Amino acid sequence: MDDSLGNIKIITDHFKASTPSIDSLQDIASSSVSQPRTDNYLRLEHVDEILRSARLSGYLYIRTRWKPLPGEPPPLDDTDVDDWLPRFVVLQGPCIFFYLFSTDLSPQDSTLLSDIVELGPLPSVTRDGEGTQYAFYILTRQGLRFECSSASKVQVDSWLSALQTDCKLGGSDATTAPNGACEM
Repeated sequence: MDDSLGNIKIITDHFKASTPSIDSLQDIASSSVSQPRTDNYLRLEHVDEILRSARLSGYLYIRTRWKPLPGEPPPLDDTDVDDWLPRFVVLQGPCIFFYLFSTDLSPQDSTLLSDIVELGPLPSVTRDGEGTQYAFYILTRQGLRFECSSASKVQVDSWLSALQTDCKLGGSDATTAPNGACEM
């Protein structure tokens, strides 16, 4: 550098970049820029495929409970516990899939329709500031109970109707095949 104020002397031999290192940096830069676009494209393509092939899909608030085992005390009243989590729920083929978001590539949980032994409405609940939440439950043969809710009564009725039809359930009594599975 030059000692005079405001003048900068450039030393040309100070930094030399070879052509291969510049090319590799350009490859890294271009791949990091195009990578999120590819991921987003794959996510959108996946969502499109789900929505086209699903019988029913949408966001519901979900919480899970286990049916008490024989000899266990009855479960505590947990109506005041706010552990409802929003999930993107998809009824597709012989399964119900539970995604964290509609853009997720793989579900967090799933259950076979043939494992559903009981389903029905739950009492609606009015929460502070959120309005009325309509709810229904799905009980599996393993004893896992999915409680699902929505602010839309139409959405809850649609899910109940679709699940009762797909599992041939009438009300909350399952019609079971000789092997114990729901008839499809």
